[in-house]
Amino acid sequence: MTRLLVECTHVFKHPKINSGIQRVVRNVIKQLPERVGDVECLPVISLRGRLYRVTRLAPLDAPLFNAIATFGERLERLAHRFWQWHQRLDSRLQAKTPRRLLYVGYRLSAFAAFGVPLRLIERINRQQLPKRCAPLQHQPGDQLVLLDSSWHSDFFSHAEQLKREGVGIVAVIYDLIPLTHPQFYDTRLVQVFSEWFDWITRTADGYLAISATVRDQVRAELQQRIGTVQAEKRWFDYFHLGSELDLHSAGETVEPRLQQLFNTPEPLFLMVSTIEPRKNHAYLLDAFERAWTAGSPARLCIAGRIGWKCDALLARVRSHPELNRRLFMFNNLSDTSLEHAYAHASALVFPSFVEGFGLPLVEAMQRGLPAMGSDIAVFREIGGEFMAYFDLQDPQSLADLIMRFLQSGQFPAARDVADWRWIDWHEASAQLAERTVRNAVQAPLAPARPHAHCP
Repeated sequence: MTRLLVECTHVFKHPKINSGIQRVVRNVIKQLPERVGDVECLPVISLRGRLYRVTRLAPLDAPLFNAIATFGERLERLAHRFWQWHQRLDSRLQAKTPRRLLYVGYRLSAFAAFGVPLRLIERINRQQLPKRCAPLQHQPGDQLVLLDSSWHSDFFSHAEQLKREGVGIVAVIYDLIPLTHPQFYDTRLVQVFSEWFDWITRTADGYLAISATVRDQVRAELQQRIGTVQAEKRWFDYFHLGSELDLHSAGETVEPRLQQLFNTPEPLFLMVSTIEPRKNHAYLLDAFERAWTAGSPARLCIAGRIGWKCDALLARVRSHPELNRRLFMFNNLSDTSLEHAYAHASALVFPSFVEGFGLPLVEAMQRGLPAMGSDIAVFREIGGEFMAYFDLQDPQSLADLIMRFLQSGQFPAARDVADWRWIDWHEASAQLAERTVRNAVQAPLAPARPHAHCP
């Protein structure tokens, strides 16, 4: 093994997205060590069946080219869905002749509908690519680390070809929530994630999770899917995430409406996350309504972009009698404004049903902001005795924590958050690289399972 190739295709194509996974990818790539011992570490992307070394992750200032690239990405996603449809249909056919006819039909249709326009767009994009990346030839023994959200991508067949040519495949797993809690997502996302995980189950040689909790879940899922004997031929490990807000700018202005919240002495509790079902905002409102009924002066600030399956919640917030009095919502805060909120809030509240890590907890606590979180395993892993925990079955348990904190002035955790320490993105990136190299060197490549799309 001589090179670690860390994949960041989705962020390369969508560099302005700033949700959880994109934040992780961007920071890990920025801090990626040049080497781990004798192993070179390179950020890479997969485009149209080729690997490229990334030299600039940030976008170029070229609106027309960026618009063409965006259209090409949408067309690639359609082509990928067409390929998935062909895979499913092919797997149901047993006879050789129908499978060959299906394959020929698929190739001709794909070429006409996607191949020609995508090649045209590719020629246009080539004028910009040299300014952000350069072609890279893979070598047997390379390890391709799928760090980005590869379920959105279309390079499954490319990765399979790399594996056949001696490249190891490592999957970074952020969580298994679409598999374990599908009710929190749209049907299409659950289907896409399930197909991706099925593919990664038979393709990856190792799995690197973002917490020990998720690592153990992944190992158990693999054992159930392919059996203990086959699962033991793979390796499982984890790394932890950093906490810096890398898009924070000292010269940028804080959102004025947010800044005004801290001009009054009433305590303000902060919730940071995308607004979607598993984040459990409804529980949060229930708890604060109980605290308000009991006379608490606590205020609640919800910060996060609007996600999915949240119409009822948004209607509840927008019609709430405490809106803009003791209840506030911001859906597009910059990192600079978020940094200001972390610095001035009284505490973070995080009532998620399930998480793979809980990045806002680390962001808050690393800045000395105490945190109250759901009593779930991964939060115990991260916060230990430095967090206060509440019962997801009883909103009153959070209301009691809030009122006890404000009445006593003592945060209800066993240990002071001032003594809590966490890694930064430099250390997180080093963990990823070092643990991948160590495991890949020790473990043989997992045998590839048959691929249904090649008759």
